[in-house]
Amino acid sequence: MMRAYKFRLRPTVRQSLALGEMLQDHCSLYNGALQERRDAYGHVSKTSIKYGEQSAQLKGIRIFDPERQGRWSFSSQQATLRRLDRAFAAFFRRVKTGQTPGYPRFKGVGHFDTVIFPKDGDGCRWDSTPHDRQTRVRLQGVGHVRVHQHRPVKGRVKTISVKREGAHWYVILACDNVSAEPLPEMGKTVGIDLGVTHFLTTSDGVHVENPRFLAASAEALAEAQQQLSKFPRRTRRRSKRHRAAARKAARLHARIRRQRLDYHHKTALALVREHDVIGYERLNTAGMTRAPKPRPDPDRPGSFLSNGAAAKAGLNRSILDAGWVQFLTILANKAESAGRQVIPVDARNTSRTCPACGHTAKENRTTQARFECTACGFLGNADHVGALNVLNRAGLALCTVT
Repeated sequence: MMRAYKFRLRPTVRQSLALGEMLQDHCSLYNGALQERRDAYGHVSKTSIKYGEQSAQLKGIRIFDPERQGRWSFSSQQATLRRLDRAFAAFFRRVKTGQTPGYPRFKGVGHFDTVIFPKDGDGCRWDSTPHDRQTRVRLQGVGHVRVHQHRPVKGRVKTISVKREGAHWYVILACDNVSAEPLPEMGKTVGIDLGVTHFLTTSDGVHVENPRFLAASAEALAEAQQQLSKFPRRTRRRSKRHRAAARKAARLHARIRRQRLDYHHKTALALVREHDVIGYERLNTAGMTRAPKPRPDPDRPGSFLSNGAAAKAGLNRSILDAGWVQFLTILANKAESAGRQVIPVDARNTSRTCPACGHTAKENRTTQARFECTACGFLGNADHVGALNVLNRAGLALCTVT
């Protein structure tokens, strides 16, 4: 079983400068490799350059520029070139399937925030000072950086990533051979219905409130982003006040992100501890948050009718603020570690199907919260009805598998 561990780094001032230079040089390598591919394909010969050809040039690049590119791990630079190669592979895949391609773009220094070391011991070393009580990670060109290790690392460290988030630095360990720690069986199965009014509702009728972290910080965030919008977009033209406004907005976004992540972890852990099997809806969040298409006015060419875009934008914001995809990912990971089982089910008509008689109709859901079956008269909360139907479908799927 694979698991990732994320720890805060406590670098010295000199190490912080070195980490920043490492990101800059890897960003320069990424952009240079992208420019080479663009120029080669723009030539009359339409040459396509692959990862193998660019990786073979690394040795010469490091010899030519020993003070910058020659400082860092060869393997980490290869990982940066693989990152570009994956971006092009995804671009060509989207072209073939008819999706919006999204050609790989150049990275700004402020947006290139991760360096990957593919193997522990090759340019990096986790727990590089085992004789010391303080955990450290050694990074080539940076040194032994102190780590705030708040929990033990299990399994074998496979890859090490260094990431910058705002003014802070983190190390992320990808470990394999992590053994599961099964929890005692509880003999309970539950279905959950994710929503916006309530974050989730269980088939037992329990409503878990939606904290709405983005809405709670909306006023402060709007003020910070309004100040930021007045400043020039080009980083080189920004003054000290401009950069302070950018840091303020970034801190607010980071706090909201941490609050949401912490809430998802605690909610998922509570479900995993109390239930052996958890059923949930297989949701297409990308489709649910897609903006409505324009409605041309047939009577007035060049004009458009109202398409409810403003109301849909508010709903989309609430869905994204809830973070369903992140929560379900965390739930699946915790269930795997605890020996529990999660079952995704078809989300169609879960809130329109009567759990008593099985009648399905749009008219069954009279309001957002009220369910009343037009066939048998069953009354209930629409979210609770959805959770009951998820539980029923999860039970059928479980019986089919077993």
